[in-house]
Amino acid sequence: MKIHSNITKSILAGVIAAMGAISCSEDFLEPKPLSFYAPENTFIDEDGMRAANITNLRNLRYEWYGDGAPIITQHIFSEVAVEGTTDKSGPAQDLNLMILPDKNLNSANTNRIGWYWYEGFKGIKYANTVITRIDDATYPSEAVRNEILGTAYFHRAYRYYNLTQCFGDVPFIPGEATKPKLDFYSNSRESILLELKKNLEFAAQWVPAVKDKGEVNVAAVNHLLTKVNLALGEFDDAIASASAVINGGVHTLMTERFGVDANDPTKNVVWDLHQAENKSLPQNTEAILLVIDRIDIEGNIDGGTNVQRNAVPLWWAGFNTPEGNRGTFDSPTDDPFKLIQKYGRGIGRCRGTSYSTKHIWKDENDLRHAPGNWVNMEDIVYNNPALVGQGDSYYGKNLQLYSNDGVNILCNDTIRNYYGWPHYKFAIDDPDRLKPQGGHSDWYVFRLAETYLLRAEAYFWKGQTGLAADDINAVRNRAGAADVAEVTIATILDERARELYYEEPRKAELNRISYLFAKTGKAAYNGKVYSMDNFSQDNFFYDRIMETTDFYNKNVFTRHGDEYTMSPYHVLWPIPQGAIDSNTGGVINQNEGYPGAENNVPPLTTIPEEF
Repeated sequence: MKIHSNITKSILAGVIAAMGAISCSEDFLEPKPLSFYAPENTFIDEDGMRAANITNLRNLRYEWYGDGAPIITQHIFSEVAVEGTTDKSGPAQDLNLMILPDKNLNSANTNRIGWYWYEGFKGIKYANTVITRIDDATYPSEAVRNEILGTAYFHRAYRYYNLTQCFGDVPFIPGEATKPKLDFYSNSRESILLELKKNLEFAAQWVPAVKDKGEVNVAAVNHLLTKVNLALGEFDDAIASASAVINGGVHTLMTERFGVDANDPTKNVVWDLHQAENKSLPQNTEAILLVIDRIDIEGNIDGGTNVQRNAVPLWWAGFNTPEGNRGTFDSPTDDPFKLIQKYGRGIGRCRGTSYSTKHIWKDENDLRHAPGNWVNMEDIVYNNPALVGQGDSYYGKNLQLYSNDGVNILCNDTIRNYYGWPHYKFAIDDPDRLKPQGGHSDWYVFRLAETYLLRAEAYFWKGQTGLAADDINAVRNRAGAADVAEVTIATILDERARELYYEEPRKAELNRISYLFAKTGKAAYNGKVYSMDNFSQDNFFYDRIMETTDFYNKNVFTRHGDEYTMSPYHVLWPIPQGAIDSNTGGVINQNEGYPGAENNVPPLTTIPEEF
């Protein structure tokens, strides 16, 4: 399968080097001849400009990959998950204490808030290089020029969308930096979104409908445009851009068996949709935008997804049998049940809440929660080979949480070790490791099921709940679930949690909805009306989490002694202090609730014309 052109791959390293040179503060010592990979020599034709866009495509992958992947931070700042690392202080659990501008905001061991800030602006830098230099190159046609520009607009908009939903007002950088700049000012979230809308509408006219798997196509542009339209409250436009994807003739929901396990009667279409071998198949018409990572391709990500390590519970330790012996074990050789090969060696960083693992699963016919696709802890058996020699009668029997008399808990940490998970998403072969952690796999950025749910949301805001139900039911019916009749925002959020766990940037989407309640004044299903005047003090984001989860609202402590806490101002993440301190000639505003917000100035409401 072709992913990128050979010419593009051959000069990608040079483009990255050239982009690094752009950020240098000055030339010192003596003049040197221009490198072959200098910007003046690289961004001169179609191939050079396409390679610059592929730099952003490459970096797009990192959100879902590696130990402590950034997507976990999106989830734990929402109602679907919490940080499950309970044996030390530092992870994002006591948010009132740990989530401050000067804390460690970019580590697999704490949180990845800083990753979204710095990686976001890195992507913006790369996109701006193309946008600024678009007419420095020659092209075979205007259509090619506009396609490349539209793709750069997409990448910039993708980064700014997450930034504006998670941080609110941030600086808008309109073009390439060719000299040091230390006088940034925050732009209003609204002004940035309006610019993104204009850029994406241009891109939608020029980016092709069909591209190689893993590249930006017009459906991806319209999908992102739908999110921007929703964020702006432009609901008719959101319906139009979502419909352009749904009715575009290229993408359809996968409702029939396909791919590597298509002839296995014990599997189903939900399983097929999420297998590593199937995501980029030509017959997978649901995939809109993927990131590509394979064990056998150049430039793959070290370690792959690590999704089993990140999101599967620590099932292999901390369990006793009712007879008092260690019940589970991570043996890759002595376990005839081969549980470590099947489930991976999880450590429970991304701990699903009862809301996402239990409460939303009411339909017993829903394939997404069916045996084989979903794993509950009670599906695991006591596999410790030492139990045989100990004469323990529970060897090979299913785990149980309580002793037979119901008095004692047999698991020493029910936060980290005891919760269910979507095995159909996390079952990724990991041949590089004796004890698997989740290996290499392509990953969905956008797929059509989400487009349906975005359009359903737009219909909801317009009061057209019958049409909203139709779109939700298209997704539910594919999974074998019954129709919904009444639609509230809770209906949509619940369906997103069922369908898009470990795919969507959950906090960004929950924040977008929270902004809309404050902007429109529409009463939420809890009866409350919100306002932009006190958004950081009273918002739907906080109320939703307090209503649905069982950690922040119940004075839960980890076994290390840290309490799960959250406040309404966590609706927005803190701007990293280093970004504010280094901006000595301007003012990057800090979000309310965090130290430094007292120094804020009114944000810019128009986009700077020059950089």
